Amino acid sequence: MTTLDARPAGAAAAARSPGKTVRAYVALTKPRIIELLLVTTVPTMFLAAGGVPGGLLTAATLLGGTLAAGSANALNCYVDRDIDLVMNRTGRRPLVTQTVSPREALVFGAVLGIASLLVMAWLVNPLATALTAFAIAFYVLVYTLGLKRRTPSNIVWGGAAGCMPVLIGWAAVTGSLAWPAVVLFLVVFWWTPPHFWSLALRFKDDYAAAGVPMLPVVADRSVVARRIAGHSWAMVAASLLLWAVADLTWVYGVVAVVLGVVFLVEVYALRRRLRSQLPDSGLAPMRLFHFSITYLTLLFVVVGVDPLLANWL
Repeated sequence: MTTLDARPAGAAAAARSPGKTVRAYVALTKPRIIELLLVTTVPTMFLAAGGVPGGLLTAATLLGGTLAAGSANALNCYVDRDIDLVMNRTGRRPLVTQTVSPREALVFGAVLGIASLLVMAWLVNPLATALTAFAIAFYVLVYTLGLKRRTPSNIVWGGAAGCMPVLIGWAAVTGSLAWPAVVLFLVVFWWTPPHFWSLALRFKDDYAAAGVPMLPVVADRSVVARRIAGHSWAMVAASLLLWAVADLTWVYGVVAVVLGVVFLVEVYALRRRLRSQLPDSGLAPMRLFHFSITYLTLLFVVVGVDPLLANWL
């Protein structure tokens, strides 16, 4: 039994207001992560459709994807409740504050997962449903239970779960997979480590206290800098490969090049800082962390808009 489970929960449960409880359940789903996942799903659907996909199909895919991501995140909170307890960054999560009990979080996550699969099976198609089930299982079983506490490469391979929305979005529209979807998967796959390692640099002490072997905890700063740079180059290369594979217009090509250059400038600014002997306040890694979100959002906005521009150019 964890320290968290051993706490008396009666008083906390009795003090819960309906509004606070609802907010706690929403927090279990990690809405900000869900937003980022949906940012990659919708543009992929536009690209797969060569224009605007059907409204009902889009709504059903987004609903199923939201429920699936919420399920995976809630189950992640259940599994990681012991380490969330000792990390400052996660100290206000519902299971730590006891706004929601571990059993409630487990049931909630399972219900969301089942609901997501029912929505996908009923309103989308079998391939999208199978990919959704795989994404939930991979995130919870492979990443959270298998990799996160065992290897510094946890986010490299475990991050594949966060790439699944592009495959799901493509499959929802076409009922199959194709090379553009695979390349989009690779863009997100290579994007994920620089994004999370930047965050881990800022909260290295938290991860160390929790016993999570994130790369910045177990490796020298110069090694982290080199790995971030390598993955970033691969990400930019994949984004440019998409230009040819998906037959996108010059607009996408220009935006992908500009965004890639700016991203690499930020990466090498962080690398110089990490390879120096100067103490790091954590601001430099967070600058790359926040820009990585901007990068992915803008790149995928252009992915979605480009098929519409093709009719005008």
